[in-house]
Amino acid sequence: MEITWKEVTFSNQENLKEALTLYHNSFPIEVREPESVFLQSLKNAEANRPNHYRFLVGYLEDELISVVTAHYLADVNAGFIVYLVTNPQIRSKGLGAKSLQKIEEVLQQDSIHAGNESLKAIVLETETQEMVHSEKEKEDCIKRTNFFMKNGFYKVEDFLYFQPPIHDDGVDVPLHLFMKQETEHEISKSEVKRIVKAMYVEKYHHGNGIAKEVLNRSYSKMNLENHNLFCD
Repeated sequence: MEITWKEVTFSNQENLKEALTLYHNSFPIEVREPESVFLQSLKNAEANRPNHYRFLVGYLEDELISVVTAHYLADVNAGFIVYLVTNPQIRSKGLGAKSLQKIEEVLQQDSIHAGNESLKAIVLETETQEMVHSEKEKEDCIKRTNFFMKNGFYKVEDFLYFQPPIHDDGVDVPLHLFMKQETEHEISKSEVKRIVKAMYVEKYHHGNGIAKEVLNRSYSKMNLENHNLFCD
């Protein structure tokens, strides 16, 4: 099965509407982000900044089968996969693994373009089993966890992680932080903290437009030493 990959950019949004339709159909409204967040991230990517944002769409012939978005965080030389969505009609054909492989290749290119020999790590957020409301949701949660572990990710242990509020309800969401090391160098706890800081600033401040004081409040709940994200 040969997937044709295309990239959505701020100046070329030809495939954006179709991709967002798949996105909206794949997530409940409670966890969906406004389309303006995608547009702002795409706009940021064209500002010639050291950080980058990728929005990839995969097609099998003329059918959209995959959407993947991720940030390259230059300060910590890491990738942050935000969304990986596959067509529910053909999920059994290894689309998830192929989509992961593709976004990893692109993030590696971003790392090398930034002057590094290799990407240091890739991170992503996943829900906890405490968040589920039914046996079906629990089953899906376990499947997602097993999928990421099968593809080289591991849960960062002994790390209290919160996703800051992406809606106006002001609620922080406790999630698991998963990581995949791309080099032989072991990622230390202090490096994980730096990666989380970069995620908060790049994705949630510059992308989502969440206010600094809100992010500082969420960040402080993780019991990190420096509670101010926006100063060194």
